[in-house]
Amino acid sequence: MKLNLSSLLASGKNYLRTLSGNTRELLAKPVMGSRMRVGGKRVSPGIYRVGAVILLCVAISMFIIGRWTAPTPVSVQQTLADLELEIAWQQQMLERLSRDQDRNINALAVRLAELKAASTRLDALGERLVQLGKLDPGEFDFSQSPPVGGPERIISDGHSTVTDISQATDRLSLTLRGQLLRLDALQLLLLDRNLETERTPAGWPVSSGWISSGFGERNDPFTGKRTRHDGLDFAGTRGSEVLCVASGVVIWAGGKQGYGKTLEIEHGNGYVTRYAHNEELMVTAGDRVSAGQLIAKMGTTGRASSPHVHFEVLYKGEAVNPYQFVKQGR
Repeated sequence: MKLNLSSLLASGKNYLRTLSGNTRELLAKPVMGSRMRVGGKRVSPGIYRVGAVILLCVAISMFIIGRWTAPTPVSVQQTLADLELEIAWQQQMLERLSRDQDRNINALAVRLAELKAASTRLDALGERLVQLGKLDPGEFDFSQSPPVGGPERIISDGHSTVTDISQATDRLSLTLRGQLLRLDALQLLLLDRNLETERTPAGWPVSSGWISSGFGERNDPFTGKRTRHDGLDFAGTRGSEVLCVASGVVIWAGGKQGYGKTLEIEHGNGYVTRYAHNEELMVTAGDRVSAGQLIAKMGTTGRASSPHVHFEVLYKGEAVNPYQFVKQGR
């Protein structure tokens, strides 16, 4: 405790000055009663009473002044200093906790953004896999939250700490990372299979018609001799659509002896398909074509008795029976 010593002394002096004035007034008044003889003289007893009062007041004033101006004990000063240090340390701790809390919140915000991005990528990847796997989009709708439910059983006090949230975020991040890796591998596998399927001949090469001649040995329709037929003939009306049976690149578009207007398409996996006797070609050499695309119109060019498409499948340069691919469909 800090005291203003000069103000206290001034107050004490004013008090003594007032007390002295009051005493002087008392001395000036006549005192009634008997007188005492002191040293051969008669003295009034009131003078002694006044003197005693003055001495008592002076003693009390000096005691009060001394009490209030006494120095603070060393132990009290040390206690005050310790309290000040403790308060300063507590303030530093609060400031440090506030900074740590801000850093933790910022870190959680960053992790939350990462998890949101991973979740968005998972949704897009899931939709892609549904398309590749030809699954039911209604059954695997990634735009809807998965259904959850059940009775609640509160664990502990039901509140999560920052540490709990941080640990849960870390676990979820690891789980999402593993799922993304597995789904990426699955997507590549499905893409490879899908591409392989798209590049493998399958289905009929015409939009309408029927098989008029099979693969293998047969009697030649012009000479009647026994000959080998390396494809299937699909009969139909002139101008009917001729369709590509697999994705690939056109490597021949033009006339060939005996085949007439012919298309040959390479599919990049050892397979080449051939479409002959066309009335009109709808693509040219170098064009990329996809399965089911219109590539020609049925005709009778070349060595043909009526409108049809001669369809061949060659694997590594050797003609194979197209029927095994035609019956598969797509």
